[in-house]
Amino acid sequence: MKNYVNDMTKGSPTKLLLSFTMPMLIGNLFQQLYNIVDSIIVGQFVGADALAAVGATGSVNFLIFSLCFGMAAGVGIVISQYFGAKDEDYVRCAIANSMYLLLASSAVMFVVGFGFAKPFLIALHTPENILADAVLYMKVICCGIFTVAIYNGVSSILRALGDSKTPLVFLVISSFLNIALDLAFILIFHWGVFGAAFATVLSEGISGIGCLIWAMCKNPYFKMPKRYLKVDFSIIKKCSKLGFPVAIQNAMIAVSCIALQSVVNTFGSTVVAAFTVTSRVEQLVQQPYGSLGTAMSTYAGQNMGAGKIERVKEGYRKSYLIMGAFTLLMLPMAQFFGHEIVQLFVNDTETEVIALGTQALRITSWFYFPLGMIYITRGLLNGAGDAVYSLINGLIEMCGRIGLAKPLTLIGSIGVWGVWLATALTWLITGLISLLRYLQGKWKNKGVVEHLGQHVSA
Repeated sequence: MKNYVNDMTKGSPTKLLLSFTMPMLIGNLFQQLYNIVDSIIVGQFVGADALAAVGATGSVNFLIFSLCFGMAAGVGIVISQYFGAKDEDYVRCAIANSMYLLLASSAVMFVVGFGFAKPFLIALHTPENILADAVLYMKVICCGIFTVAIYNGVSSILRALGDSKTPLVFLVISSFLNIALDLAFILIFHWGVFGAAFATVLSEGISGIGCLIWAMCKNPYFKMPKRYLKVDFSIIKKCSKLGFPVAIQNAMIAVSCIALQSVVNTFGSTVVAAFTVTSRVEQLVQQPYGSLGTAMSTYAGQNMGAGKIERVKEGYRKSYLIMGAFTLLMLPMAQFFGHEIVQLFVNDTETEVIALGTQALRITSWFYFPLGMIYITRGLLNGAGDAVYSLINGLIEMCGRIGLAKPLTLIGSIGVWGVWLATALTWLITGLISLLRYLQGKWKNKGVVEHLGQHVSA
């Protein structure tokens, strides 16, 4: 069992956080790699309009997938706390019931995403010349929501048990497969935007199903007698109680990004393409922070389950040192090599796209540190079970982007740069309020483990 779980309630917090973060970071970088390669292949071999069409769906797709991501996070929090409390019965029962919850949530969001793809994108003022490709891309991506939910659910469970290495393996496999399929479907079969979407769905499906089969064969907590398979509404309620606020948080962030995308779209396909490029780069930049935040969530969850509040606080302090080091590595890249980075995504003739993207990276990169604050504080508070914070976080980000984007672009000296400055200022505001929520200390009493008198009956 020790090969597939990791008890984070003892040992050096810094060492534990780093050993958990690095496999996740590698995996997330590979995931972003195939997103970036997907954009590069589409931009270079299909065209800037096709790249803009793919980018125009990003915020809507995140909204559609947010329920599944949130429920997966809620499942992980519950399981990490039960694991920290050493209650193996409830760990197994939560794993079984999480699958029911994830499949139900993914079914709902498939119907919404597939059925309303075109109305969503029209409401976003998606330029007419890219609308058809954007609708096609979104519908194909929505067809993969079930396997994405499975992969994220199984990965969240494995990470809750301290295993961040197994999800890495399947992400790497998925990444290389996606790149190969991209090249085949676009360069050989000439399927354009459809080929890029189908490659993503197929590679993610193989990754999700493969990860589930591996877990059922190898991880001891996935090997369970039939009594653990029955529906337990108390566990589903706990997972939902934590997962639904995270889903709403993600949805509000997605809505804010959609509102921002709507403002971007009014400037035409050139600005849309530049914004797509910088969004891809920012997704890559966020991976160290996101990986550390997930490590912090598992660390906080296990130690909350074990009742070790001071150890949670110690881990939070150490995470700031790690996050600061990541920031010092990434800031110079964006400041001094932005032109070369943007040029990877479009051919040399797209000079206006390159110029816009380069300057935009220089603007947002100064705000990477508060962005890191958001992730590590969110990880701790989510892991501790502070569901109210999830709603606060989502509301702040939604109000920030929606409230700042359009007004900033109307200021003559700022203009189009307002769409990027709105994101940067939102990071700053959200980071500071997240820190305030941590300092208030309400998270210390938010654990979900009720020690533990009820066990699954034989």
